[in-house]
Amino acid sequence: MATRLPSSPPILPGLTYIRPLGSGGFADVFLYEQDMPRRDVAVKVLPSDVRDPELRRMFNAEADVLAHLSAHPSIVTVYQAGISADGRPYIVMEFCPGGFALRYRRERVPVPEVLEIGVRMASALESAHRAGLVHRDVKPSNILVTTFGAPVLADFGISSSLSRATADEVLAMSIPWSAPEVVAEQTAGTVASEVWSLGATVYSLLAGHSPFERRERGQNTKEQLRRRIARASYTPISRTDVPDSLQEVLARAMTRDPARRYASAREFAEALRAVQSELGISPTALEVPVDEWSAASAPVDFADSTMRGVARSHITRDERRKTRPGAGVAELARDEDTDISVSSSPRRRVLPWVVAGIAALVALAAIGVALLASGVL
Repeated sequence: MATRLPSSPPILPGLTYIRPLGSGGFADVFLYEQDMPRRDVAVKVLPSDVRDPELRRMFNAEADVLAHLSAHPSIVTVYQAGISADGRPYIVMEFCPGGFALRYRRERVPVPEVLEIGVRMASALESAHRAGLVHRDVKPSNILVTTFGAPVLADFGISSSLSRATADEVLAMSIPWSAPEVVAEQTAGTVASEVWSLGATVYSLLAGHSPFERRERGQNTKEQLRRRIARASYTPISRTDVPDSLQEVLARAMTRDPARRYASAREFAEALRAVQSELGISPTALEVPVDEWSAASAPVDFADSTMRGVARSHITRDERRKTRPGAGVAELARDEDTDISVSSSPRRRVLPWVVAGIAALVALAAIGVALLASGVL
C-alpha cells in the first residue's frame, strides 16, 4: 500500500499548532499547545478528504472508547473531540513525549521495567475487557510514556466490542503481535487473543524484536510471519537475565491453543507479579475497577459513523487576538462561547451615532459656558 502523505494541521479554537508527531494508516497526529489550561496536547485528525463511513465509525469509536477508559492510569487520557473548521474530525489527547516504538530495538530494556510495563498494560486490558471492549492492536509502538514516565496504552483506533468482534470484522492487524487465530482471520479479537498480543509485546521488549522475526534480511515478509505464527513454536529469549519462570509465563501466554493461555489479562498480570516477587521486586499494583464500574456509563456504539461534535464554520479567536491585542477577558470569552455565525455589524452601526451625539452635547455645553462668561447670557 502506498504511503499516504500527511495532511496539513487544522486551525482549532484554543489550540496553537507546534509540529507534526506522526502519521498512521488513516489519521495524522500533531502537537498543539492548549491556551487554557496551558499544556501541550496531541491532536489526532482524519484527512480532509475523509468520506468513508467506516473510517468515521472507527474514529468515533476510538473517541468514545478513550472517553470510557481514559480515567485508568495506564490508558492515555482524552480531553475533547470535535470537528475542525475545514470539516475534519479530531481528538485532543494527552501528549506523551516517550514510547517504545523504537527504544526496544535500540537498547536492552531492563527486566524489572518490562515486568512493570507488562502488569500495567494487563491492568489496562483487563479494565477494557470488563467494559466489554477489546483493543485489537496491542504492540510496543502503542505503549507510550507520559511526562511523568508512566507507560500508558494508546491507539484504540481498531478497538471493538467483545460481543461483536467476529471474523467478518477483521479490518486491520499488526501481524508480528497478532495471535494465530487472528492471523487466520478466524476472529477479530477476543480476551485470549489480547493475552497473546500482550505476551508477544512483553517478549519483544525483552528480545529486541518481535517473537517470530528473524534477524536475516528478507526473512520477515507478512506471509513468512503468518506461517511462523500459525505454527506458534515458542523460541526462548536469549538473555541470561530473563529467568526461566518468565520464559514459562510468556510461553503459556503465546501458546497456539487459546484455551491453554491465561484465562484473562488479570491472570497474566498475576503471573508477571509472581515473577517480580521471585526476583525480589515489589509487585506492581493491579489497577482494575470494581464490577459496578463498567455499567456506570453508556455502552460504546461501534456502528455510529455520523460526523459528531461541534462544527465551526470559521475561526475568529486567533485573528481577534492579533488585531486587537487589548481585548479583555470578556471579549475572549465571547469568542469561545457565543455563536460565531451571529454578525456584530449592528453594534458597529449604532456606536458612531452615539459618539456623535455625545460630542454635540459637549460642544453645546461649551458654547453656553462661553456665552455666560462673556455676559451675553
